[in-house]
Amino acid sequence: MVVWFKHLPEVKRDLSQWTPFIQQAWYRTHYMKFVYGLQLMLFAIPFLFETSFSHFEIQYLILLWIAVFIIHESIHILVVKKDGDISLTFSGIFFWLTTNAVLSKRKYWVFMSLPFIVLTVIPGVASFYVSGDIKAVFLFICWINAVISGSDIYNSILILMKPKKAVFCNGYYQINR
Repeated sequence: MVVWFKHLPEVKRDLSQWTPFIQQAWYRTHYMKFVYGLQLMLFAIPFLFETSFSHFEIQYLILLWIAVFIIHESIHILVVKKDGDISLTFSGIFFWLTTNAVLSKRKYWVFMSLPFIVLTVIPGVASFYVSGDIKAVFLFICWINAVISGSDIYNSILILMKPKKAVFCNGYYQINR
């Protein structure tokens, strides 16, 4: 079940058996500052290389941005839809998905990384083989999704650093024996 713009009900969990995904309190408190910094760096890339999308009309770029966001979130949902309930919530201009599914390390990494791979890596590679407006559209999709994926990129790296037999749920993990 997908819940739109509401939080999922709290799952009762024995916290003595689960470890916070980000263990250090200071880092957990300031985690989003690191994500915002990464997003800001990714947002600045076209300006650093003097790349411009100005020859496209702004309303088409906005529509493309919305389409990339919807596809990005849909990919997340498709990965975990059979494993548990999903909630799309937001605060200000930021949206995020939460799920009560217990996911293996591999499945959680796929959940976090697949939208980045599909909407940034693949169009980025494809942009080497096309030219003109199609190339510009592919690069715009790469750029927008990279900015949207800031937290996903960061989490994907943190997931890889966890033990091999870890399982994840709602910001916590535990090691399966």
